[in-house]
Amino acid sequence: MGIARWGVVGYGEVGKTFALGFQPHLSWTGTWDLGFVDPIRGPAMLEHAQKNGVHPCTSAEELAQQVDLVVSAVTASNAAAVTQAVAPHIRPGAFFLDLNSASPGTKQHCSDVISAAGGRYVEAGVMTSVPPHGIRTPMLLGGPHAQYLLPHLLAWGCDAQVADDTVGVASAIKMCRSIMIKGLEALVVESYTTARQHGVEAQMLATMAETFPTIDWEKQGAYFFSRVVQHGKRRAEEMRESAVTVQETGVAPTMAAAIATKQDWVAGLAAQGVFKDMPAKPVWQDYADRLIALQTDPTRA
Repeated sequence: MGIARWGVVGYGEVGKTFALGFQPHLSWTGTWDLGFVDPIRGPAMLEHAQKNGVHPCTSAEELAQQVDLVVSAVTASNAAAVTQAVAPHIRPGAFFLDLNSASPGTKQHCSDVISAAGGRYVEAGVMTSVPPHGIRTPMLLGGPHAQYLLPHLLAWGCDAQVADDTVGVASAIKMCRSIMIKGLEALVVESYTTARQHGVEAQMLATMAETFPTIDWEKQGAYFFSRVVQHGKRRAEEMRESAVTVQETGVAPTMAAAIATKQDWVAGLAAQGVFKDMPAKPVWQDYADRLIALQTDPTRA
């Protein structure tokens, strides 16, 4: 089955990136996002789509009924809901590519739903942040239909490979990696801010450089802070799925749950405006100082 028309559910950062990246290779690109009906966010989202030749749909049903490939790019907590919304309307034999950061168990459930409806489910573990790689972001594919979708993705410019023909393997790799990466972000926020509060950041970073000399801890710290501030809510949801992944093994997800809490906390502060009006190119100290300032104004925390 060829792929000429496709659509993406979720027109956020990832959805837009894939929409613009895939569009030149296909005859029609559509999208649907719950945010389209939001009076605040909706108009800008719709304008962006229309200006870039991406056709906004009014529902998952409208989108699924006219495409050969549905890409799901929403938050982890909405992954299963999108699958349920698309499945009754997916065209026979159409692919469903699940980019969401969900546990192996969640991915298997989504696969069962799509397969029962006659679609071809393919899971994807997106192995690093989509910016700045775009559609070249490394992806691990999984499931019995992955090998059939892979040639299309490669032709469109993706950096993808099949991890396994069993659904859940790619997700397990992704989730275990996420515990490490998102955990490092949470540790940096907590460690750097505490070191700055005590006036020992220079000494602390010097010891880090001795232990891990290939890492620029000043630059890496600023990057980690920025990612948590900008995407902490999404990262927290991913970490909750990581916690589910750990639970599925019978191990207590102590660390994964704590990471989710820290990411969610920073995201909540960002939503309150704690980090507004930052310098054009903030260093990690700029972020830490905002957190330290909460000590004098605890009502903002």
